[in-house]
This record gives sequence, structure tokens and C-alpha cells, in this order.
Amino acid sequence: MTAETPDPALLVVDDNEDNRYTLVQRLRRLGYTNVVTAIDGRGALERLGTQDFDVVLLDVMMPELNGYEVLERIRADDRLRHVPVIMISAVDQVESVVRCIELGAEDYLPKPFNPVILRARVATCLEKKRLRDQELRYLKDVARVTSAAAALEDTKFEVGMLADVERREDELGQLARVFVRMAGEVAAREAKLRQEIHTLRIEIDETQKARQVSEITETEYFQTLQQKARALRERRSG
Repeated sequence: MTAETPDPALLVVDDNEDNRYTLVQRLRRLGYTNVVTAIDGRGALERLGTQDFDVVLLDVMMPELNGYEVLERIRADDRLRHVPVIMISAVDQVESVVRCIELGAEDYLPKPFNPVILRARVATCLEKKRLRDQELRYLKDVARVTSAAAALEDTKFEVGMLADVERREDELGQLARVFVRMAGEVAAREAKLRQEIHTLRIEIDETQKARQVSEITETEYFQTLQQKARALRERRSG
């Protein structure tokens, strides 16, 4: 972890106070300072409901709500299903490992904790989480570009809609920058066209008015009125 890398949030769930303390201390010695604990399954779900975590270390054997049940609920929640879960238990049995993996656990960690294995498995889960989050952000940005294209077609595109995507340094960011530039050119052409149409309408209106005036002044009735008006002015001046 560096100054540029945010400190990952880890949740340790174990009903045994000594086990919780031991695991937290070992994680902190590995450099993970943002470690939160829960004493049972319900407390874990409450924590997960109010805070985002990068990895959950979940004890299998707990009263009321055991680790299997908590894992099932995590995987059934759309917001939590992508959070890596490492199952921990003193019961080092193949059946337990298989069940955890089948329920969606990323890994399995037996007690007592081996610091080398602990480091490797937490680091692996964090890297998987980072790559998964990166993929999700990419898909969301792709969706934003698609939405921006639809907005442009409906003349609803606004400057700034893709500001975050434009800052990407990959091909998608380049595509977003090209798209925004093209959208600006389209908007400029549309503005120019609207101005030309407005000017043309004014010219058409003026032409129509001139023609209408000409049609009126050229009639015999209008010329007779002009003659009467001139005669009236002459009598008043005489």
C-alpha cells in the first residue's frame, strides 16, 4: 500500500474474542490498519449494510447465524455479492472447504492462522476485488458513452456528461474525448443552421411583405385612392 493507494477496509467476523484479537493484530502487522470487527453473523450483516468493505474474513462456526448462512446472504445481495469472502474455521475438513467454495467464498483459511498464508490470501482477494471494481467501472463508463450517444441523437446531450470518462487514460477515455469533440462540432453546426434558418425566415417574411404591398399598390382601387388623396391635398393647399 502506498500513499496513492487507499487503505483497504477489512471486516473480521468471529464470535471468539481471542481469535478476533489475534487476527486483527496479525492483519495490522501486515500493514492493514483499516480493520473492523463483528462478534457474530448478525453484527457482520449490519456492518456490511452501512459500510463498504474490500474483504470479509468470516468465521464458519458461530451461534444463531453461522458463517455459511452469512455467506449465502452476502451472495444474495446485489450490493455485496462482489465482496471477496475468506472463510475461517478451526475445522480443517474437506467437506467444509467444498461447501464454502460452492456458496461463493473466494478462499478458505484454517485456524490457527499462518501469517504467510494469511498475507497471500488477503493480498490475492484484494487484487481480485481491485480488478473486479475496475471492470465494473469500465462497464459503467461504456454505458455512459452509450447513453451520451442516445442523448446526442435526441438533441439532449450536455457538456460535462462524460467529464469523468474523458479523464481515463485508456482507449475508452480516448473514445470519450473524440465523441465529445464531435458532439461539440455537431452542436456548432446545428447552431449555425438554426441561425441560417432564422435569417432565411426573416428574408422570406420581408419578401412576402414586399410582394403583398406591391400587389396592393398596383390595384386600380389603390391607385384611385391615391388620386383622390392627391386631389384632397391640392384643394387644402389651394
